[in-house]
Amino acid sequence: MKTLYVLNPNSSEDVTARIDLAMQPLRGLGVPIACKTLPEGPPGIENQRQADLVIAPLLAQAATLEATAAGFVIACFGDPGLHGLRDQTTLPVLGIQEAAVAMAMTLGQRFGVLAILPASIPRHMRSFGAMGVLDRLAGDRALNLGVGDLSNAERTLARMIEIGAQLRDTDGADVLIMGCAGMAGYRDALQDALGLPVVEPCQAAAAMAIGRIALNWERI
Repeated sequence: MKTLYVLNPNSSEDVTARIDLAMQPLRGLGVPIACKTLPEGPPGIENQRQADLVIAPLLAQAATLEATAAGFVIACFGDPGLHGLRDQTTLPVLGIQEAAVAMAMTLGQRFGVLAILPASIPRHMRSFGAMGVLDRLAGDRALNLGVGDLSNAERTLARMIEIGAQLRDTDGADVLIMGCAGMAGYRDALQDALGLPVVEPCQAAAAMAIGRIALNWERI
């Protein structure tokens, strides 16, 4: 049976382990899921330059997995290499940012995004503009934590609750998106604390990919 590969474009095995744990609810649905780290990637992708630099090695990694792949998920918010990989393969290719936004719009009217750093927000906004969803965006606020900082669970969750409350109470968000794959693992606690649906983007993309694989929606 072929595998859904969830590709982490940074070199952090810790982030990949958190993504892998987030996949647990989706295992047992008939499609094996394997999470891969990109050794050539930076420790975290925090700006547009870093995102652009991982595209070539990410496409090369995907090519080596093609023969055993049922589909691919690009597990970086900002979806580096999404359109390039779609050009490279006819298999389903999902980006976690695109999938998270699509999922959020089925859960609420206005979505709020928890970014890692202020430098990430312009990259997000360009993508939201290209998707044509800016009128559904309540706000995009930064935690001011880098990817490496997200392993500090107590500090990260406290900051996520603080920023999530601002998105809810000040910006009017009725659904939240965690804007980094490194946040995987905090969804349940954040959702319980804020009383809003919270989209973990790797889960959203993998769920969509499994549906497309089951329905044989490869591109012709």
